[in-house]
Amino acid sequence: MPNKSAASDASGAAKADETVTIGLVSVSDRASSGTYQDQGIPALREWLASALSSPFRIETRLIPDERQAIEKALIELVDAVQCDLVITTGGTGPARRDVTPDATLAVGTKEMQGFGEQMRQISLRFVPTAVLSRQTAVIRECESHAALILNLPGQPKSIRETLEGLKDESGKQVVAGIFAAVPYCIDLIGGPYIETNDAVCKAFRPKSAIRAKNP
Repeated sequence: MPNKSAASDASGAAKADETVTIGLVSVSDRASSGTYQDQGIPALREWLASALSSPFRIETRLIPDERQAIEKALIELVDAVQCDLVITTGGTGPARRDVTPDATLAVGTKEMQGFGEQMRQISLRFVPTAVLSRQTAVIRECESHAALILNLPGQPKSIRETLEGLKDESGKQVVAGIFAAVPYCIDLIGGPYIETNDAVCKAFRPKSAIRAKNP
């Protein structure tokens, strides 16, 4: 595995010639034991394929609701695999076995509270129990690399709404999805420059951070 320290300079500026590496972690006792087929990772794969116009590769993990296993998977994906972005699905509620946010916070070096706030705003459009969600996000920094880790819900419909946001019948954005902020966040921590399919999710960057699209 090449050392990706060359992917960023001292200012943390993102490089455009890197393929983004994305870790997908589905946290579920039943799916990991084979009781039912996991839906989280397939839903994330499908959405990313439609939303990203930049080259990317995916590493996946299917694990039970066990904090030690979640922490181990997150650390491995960031430190060893050197993912630029890690997305978890499942295990974010108040039940005793829901420990994904706890594991995420334990391995993070910076908490990114705004992501969790926006995820709950999206879900509150549908159900009042969205306030029970503990979804969060962190930056994990190691010696030569950093990654953004996001906690998403477990249902495919909720995954899409959380990432993409909500639109009215005319296609106008009503509530922004969280992924619009992800590419610029990756820029700021020294990761690859991520471009999106605007019809699915338009990434937001300050004008000074926007690069000309490749011909």
